[in-house]
Amino acid sequence: MGKKVLAVFYTQSGQLSDIIDHFTQPLVDSGATVEKLRLYPAAPYPFPWTGKAFFAVMPDCVNQIPGPLETFSIKEESYDLIILGYQAWFLSPSIPANSLMNHPQFKAVARNTPMITITGARNMWISAMEKIKPTLRGLGAKLVGNIALVDRHHNLISFVTIFHWMFNGKKDRYLNIFPIPGVSAEDISNTNVFGEAVVPHLQSGNWQGLQEELVDLGAVVIKYPLMFIESKARKIFKVWAGIISKRKKRTGWLVAFKYYLLIALFIAAPIILTVDAIFFKPFLSGRIKRQKQYYSGVN
Repeated sequence: MGKKVLAVFYTQSGQLSDIIDHFTQPLVDSGATVEKLRLYPAAPYPFPWTGKAFFAVMPDCVNQIPGPLETFSIKEESYDLIILGYQAWFLSPSIPANSLMNHPQFKAVARNTPMITITGARNMWISAMEKIKPTLRGLGAKLVGNIALVDRHHNLISFVTIFHWMFNGKKDRYLNIFPIPGVSAEDISNTNVFGEAVVPHLQSGNWQGLQEELVDLGAVVIKYPLMFIESKARKIFKVWAGIISKRKKRTGWLVAFKYYLLIALFIAAPIILTVDAIFFKPFLSGRIKRQKQYYSGVN
């Protein structure tokens, strides 16, 4: 009997759907039955976003407060593998992803099931994944692989291009100067290589060593500057989310957070990175190596 795989994901732009399609094609070719389940929030998020709507989701997202999803059906009672596609919003799992992980139907099939997580992110996904790990452990799922596809352009450039895409709905070259936003078409197409690596593990049921193989193939690449910025930002985001969530009138606070984000990214972050590079990073090579190894893994 062929192996049964569930690939469940939420997407607004369609990018994650394309990633899932390319990643799962080798599994289909191997004879596995791949059930693809696209999630829809009960109250859809706009795409393109408005600035007000985008920043309004920050507190609930950071605080991991789930929201209702449209009714969905999962065909099988159990699977040989579940593929969880997710986005990182404000350094946290997106609200639809968090809602899924809190949904009774998903909880039922996740228990004792091998799971691979896959994301298409701007560039910062580590904090979101660190929130997903304990959630999956709480469900009794067995995290056996993680794939993180990112926009490879410079942090400041990708910030401009992703906002152009999010607020205009156009995945094109902003002002005909900036690069195309998001994960490149080449990287999306190349996810079939990761799917090919999964096939023998799926067939044998032995998942040991899969993540190491995926990392060797480039499924996860940790860049120190981004890792450093994210480690600082996630703590500050938590403070902002805590403050704003207690306010009945949030608009002014959300505007303040927006401008904080711009100042932090374009002014504070370059200064902090420069200071770190001169005074701290040269003496922390061992610690940095261990952090990269940890975030590349699934434990």
